[in-house]
Amino acid sequence: MNKPVLLNSMRLFESLGEVKSRSMFGGFGIFVDDVMFALVVNDLLHIRADKHSKDAFNEDGFKPYVYSKKGFPVVTKYYALPHSYWSTPEIIFSLAKNAFLFAKSEKKHQLKSSPQRIKDLPNLRLSIERMLKKAGIKTVDELVEQGSLNAYSAILKTSNSTPSLELLWALEGAINGIHWSVISKERRDELSKQLNAHS
Repeated sequence: MNKPVLLNSMRLFESLGEVKSRSMFGGFGIFVDDVMFALVVNDLLHIRADKHSKDAFNEDGFKPYVYSKKGFPVVTKYYALPHSYWSTPEIIFSLAKNAFLFAKSEKKHQLKSSPQRIKDLPNLRLSIERMLKKAGIKTVDELVEQGSLNAYSAILKTSNSTPSLELLWALEGAINGIHWSVISKERRDELSKQLNAHS
């Protein structure tokens, strides 16, 4: 992966936890604990803004990343940092840490207001809830904590039949609050590779 800004950013953020990247918005999203807080696109690091940092970014003349979706511009929450910021990486880290903590808190809040039963999550139904309970995953929180791959692997071990990969996509979508069909091909390929590596 010949992406120096992405690699440098991932190294810089290592103390936040296990850093991963994933194709997002025409670039690469940067994640820790499955929480996206930064984006590398057009050879620039973009940091996710909250209501406080957004004002500061705008005052400094930073611009949010805009991408095209079905021909329409979509303005993201991610603001590009000038290359000059790399002369003071501690400032980048501070901005990224704040963005990560805010995004993590926001995700927890969203999950608390989400359905309390597994069967009520997107893509899932009572039969899948029963499969998950048989595999030892009884609550929405436990499903989120395990993640789609571990949950699917647990079902494989306890199910009498082999569920299709669509169940893996369904679990991934349920955890992220989206329909499984909108999960990107890159994310599906990533999950498939991880599944093959575990098996």
